[in-house]
Amino acid sequence: MEPDRSAESPPAVSAVMHRAKVRARASHVTVGQARHHDDGTVEIDCSCGMVLRNGPQWSLDEHIRLHRAEARYLAVSEVAPAGMPRLIEVGADRRPR
Repeated sequence: MEPDRSAESPPAVSAVMHRAKVRARASHVTVGQARHHDDGTVEIDCSCGMVLRNGPQWSLDEHIRLHRAEARYLAVSEVAPAGMPRLIEVGADRRPR
């Protein structure tokens, strides 16, 4: 019989990081309907208060996906354990508003 190793290793995702991702997902959902403007701009509101819109080289869908990814990144970054190796540092001036 194989020994039970489940007690030896931590879970794949810590509870605190899982909760951070869930909060980010719940805090960044699109609300209302997309608004189409005469100049070709399409925008929709996010529940966080930011207006998401298309641009000259990106679609509304791409902006929504980037916004949600940034929200998840910031949420897990804030709760990541000290000393965890990081790929990039994000200055306050580069965070979404």
